[in-house]
Amino acid sequence: MTVVPGLRSGTVNLICDRCGNSVEAVPAVLPEPEVVWTVLNDHGWEGSPFAVGPHRCAGCTVASLVAPPPDADGPADPTVGPRAWRVDVEELPEAVVLTPSGDIEVLVADVLREALAAALSGDRDVVLDLCRVGMLDSTGLGLLVRAHREARQQGRSFCLVAPSRFVLTVLHTMRLESVFLVFDHRSQALACLAADRPDLSTSGR
Repeated sequence: MTVVPGLRSGTVNLICDRCGNSVEAVPAVLPEPEVVWTVLNDHGWEGSPFAVGPHRCAGCTVASLVAPPPDADGPADPTVGPRAWRVDVEELPEAVVLTPSGDIEVLVADVLREALAAALSGDRDVVLDLCRVGMLDSTGLGLLVRAHREARQQGRSFCLVAPSRFVLTVLHTMRLESVFLVFDHRSQALACLAADRPDLSTSGR
């Protein structure tokens, strides 16, 4: 995706990598000029929270869900890509631990959304182990924010474990690093949750 200043003052133009579609938008106040997450969400685009590709406009997002890209060669390999993406679930005394098997983006978002919904429907805290996740797009970031909000409303904790440098950069740039409980290792998160849960009721929220 290309992001350029719009013709009108205070606007930007988003240009789709795939089809060249362009849309003019008025961004909200953003912490950094290269962040376009709010604009992407407002217009139904998918991709990195940053102004770097690849990104997809709303029309291309729908098309990518029902058909392979025009330049795809041969049949899809069922052992790679979205079909093989999964979320491992471990139900422990301290919390439900979810471990995605790879990067979090729009094509696999429904799998994570369902796993988070199931975990949040119980009565335990939720730990999202990101040890296998290198990056997440605007859809994935939105899932994390909603999961945190739902857990908080239910009086529980939603923790992130082992986020990559990319994920940490996204959280920092979006000023979300103080919102989430973040741990380097799963054992640290579980020990913290088990040791003193009342103290977590106000931490990072």
